[in-house]
This record gives sequence, structure tokens and C-alpha cells, in this order.
Amino acid sequence: MNYNGYILKLFFRIFLLVCTILAFGYSIYIDKTAYSILISIGLFYLIINTYTFVKRRFVAMDDFFEAVKYRDFSRWFPEDRGPKDIRFLYTGFNEINRTIKEINSQNQAQYVYLQKILEMVDIGIIAYNLESGDVLWSNDSFGEILDMPSFKNIRFVENRKPELFTTIFETYHREPDSLSIALQNDSIKILISDTVFQVEADAFKLIVIQNIDDTLNKNESESWKKLLSVMTHEIMNSITPISSLADTLQMNLKVAIEKPKESHLELEDLSAGIKTIKNRSEGLLKFAKTYRSLSKVTHLNLQRTRVSDLFDNIQLLMQPSIQAKHIAIEFKITSSKLELDIDAHLIEQVLINLILNAVDACKNKDDAKIKVSASQNTNRAIVLKVIDNGSGIPKDILENIFIPFFTSKATGSGIGLSLCKQIMLLHKGRIIVKSIEGEGSVFSLVF
Repeated sequence: MNYNGYILKLFFRIFLLVCTILAFGYSIYIDKTAYSILISIGLFYLIINTYTFVKRRFVAMDDFFEAVKYRDFSRWFPEDRGPKDIRFLYTGFNEINRTIKEINSQNQAQYVYLQKILEMVDIGIIAYNLESGDVLWSNDSFGEILDMPSFKNIRFVENRKPELFTTIFETYHREPDSLSIALQNDSIKILISDTVFQVEADAFKLIVIQNIDDTLNKNESESWKKLLSVMTHEIMNSITPISSLADTLQMNLKVAIEKPKESHLELEDLSAGIKTIKNRSEGLLKFAKTYRSLSKVTHLNLQRTRVSDLFDNIQLLMQPSIQAKHIAIEFKITSSKLELDIDAHLIEQVLINLILNAVDACKNKDDAKIKVSASQNTNRAIVLKVIDNGSGIPKDILENIFIPFFTSKATGSGIGLSLCKQIMLLHKGRIIVKSIEGEGSVFSLVF
């Protein structure tokens, strides 16, 4: 806007007013009535002109502020007529209006985009006023999961399903919580979480729910398929030769009983066959015990444990046997003050399992090295690592190593890493693996 030009014109008018007032006073002083009348007319004109000059700017600004007050950004101010300073002012107003309309248009597009996304997801979302119960926003999935029609106030749910209302709206779920809710003819399992937020003077509650029945059923079904496949394979591998050998022994015994003179059955052969059946049966029992060990770890005896003490115990136990295999092993802790709330016996079992796997991976290495370390990352999580420079894990089996009974070893049971993962999940931690075939592996336990 032409601000300097406006100041200059206003100053010129004030200067003329001052001069005219002085001239008017002087004409009265020298008693020149005719001059006094003429000067007073000029003075009146200058006052009206100055007032109009100042007022028209304030009138233009009042019009703009009135439009802003009522959010009327569609108004257009004429830029091609009127005084030059007012035209500059109108140009500025129009520029502000255009900018605000662009911002509003972008915000509206983002709102519609976000709304469409939230409407498409199969997760139920609702936000409502905590005091009045009026629904601020809700997607269709929320009503579909709860088997409810669309409603504008949560009291609608309270009147129709009081128990559901208490569970969903009255109970706070700061952390994601899984629970079962009863619907008309069924019961479903949902994952629910909520949060409270403030908008000016009003408090709102945002609730997110997800029907996890389908996901759980699908995952459970897949898990059972994998488990049954492995168990069927293992059992059939044992049952088939046992059945075949039993048939052979039975036929030989039958011939020996019916035709003893023609029979060539040797007691040593019979003993060897029975011993083979016994050994294979014991193998099946061992397999069953192995499977049971996967499911028996359900309770933790948590204690505050120094990582240094944990490492000292493992080093005392493992170092002699590992060094006897000509494998160097190093234990390193960034701080002796690192502590964990863990079941020390179970975490020892995890670390021993990982170290033994590392030993097995390094058995054909000339400069085999294993490093067991503990540190705290930038998120203040404590990370225990077992690092080796062994053979590494091929990419095609890397994603399967935590599946129960999956093993690439000829003598492995396939439950070691599965058990490690289960123990870490019970500790609400994670086990992460990075491996490059031919270079080595890194197993990280994140607490």
C-alpha cells in the first residue's frame, strides 16, 4: 500500500489547516472582517476535506474487518477506482482474501481427504463432547462393529445398550486393551483405546476400536496349519517305519509259530527290531515333550537384575567350552549400571541359546569370533546383542527361523528360537535378527 504517499498528503492537509487557522486569527486581530469570512470558509472546507480524507481509510478498514468478523472472504474491493491510496489498500485486502481462500480450500481438501480415508478403514473411530455427549465425528465402521445405527449423541447407546455404553464410553482405556463385547446374537473380541483432547473450552474424547476376531481367527488358523503340517510330517516320519517294521516282525513271528521248521527267525533280529521300535517311540515322546516346552512358559518371576551379573554368570558357564573349540568370545557392557526387570533364568536361557547357535555358525571359521554386548540406545531402551562372524543365515529361510519346529540343522529340534521369541514377548520386548550369508549374524534383544 502507498503508506508514504498517504502520510505526505495528511501532513500537507494538517499544514494547510495550521496556516489557515493562524491566518484566521491574524485577520481577526487586524479587524479585517471580509478576510476573516473568506478565510473561515476556506478553513471549513479544509476541515471537511481532512475529515473525509482520514475517514475513507477507516471506512475501508471497517468494511474489511466486518467481512473478516463474519468470515466473508468472498468480498471483492474495487482496485480500479477511487483515490490512489485507497486503491492500494483495496489491493492489499483482496490479496489477503485470496490467500485466506486458498488456505481454506487446502484445509477443506485435506479434511475431505482425511474423512474419506477414515471412512474407508475397517477401524471404528468416534469423537464426542465429554460434557454434552454430542458426537463430533464418527465413521461408518464404528456403527458396523457395534451393530448400531448412526447416532448424534452417545446417550442413544446408553438407552439401548447400557452395558455396552459403560464398556465403550464410560471406561477409560489409556493403553490398547482387548476385550469381548456382547452384541445381539454374538460376542466379538475388540481392541480399544481412547484419548481425551481439548478444543478451546470443550473437552472431547476420541475412541478407536477394531474387531480383531477375524484377524485372530485367521492367524490362529494359519498357525494351526503350520503346526499340524510340521507335526504330521514328524509323526509320519516315525510311524511309517515303525508300522512297516512291526508288520515284518509280526509276519516272521507268525511263520515261526505256524511252521517252526521252515522259519529262520533269529532272536537277535527280533531283539534288534524291537529295539528300533523302542528308540523311535522314545523319539516321538521326546518330540511331544519338546512341543510341550513351547507352551509351558507363561509366568515370569521378574527381578531387578544387573546386566553385568547376568553376563558374568553366562561367561562363567559358556566361555571354557567355547574357547575349547578355538572360538574367541567377548563380553562387553557400555555401563556397569545397566539394569533390567527380567526373569533372569529365562533370559539366561535365551542368551545361551543364541550363543550356542553362534558357536554352531562359526564351527568352520578359522578366525571365529563371538561378541555379547549390552548398551542403551537413543530411546533409552536396553539392547543385548549376540554377534558372530559365522556362516550367516540364507535369505530364503531368514523369515522362517522363529516358526516352531522349523530348523535347517540335521539334529535341531526347531524350537530354540521360537522359545526365545516367546520369552521376549512375555517380557514385552523384541528379538531382532540381521544376517548376511557368509559374513555373520546379529541377534538383538530389545527391552
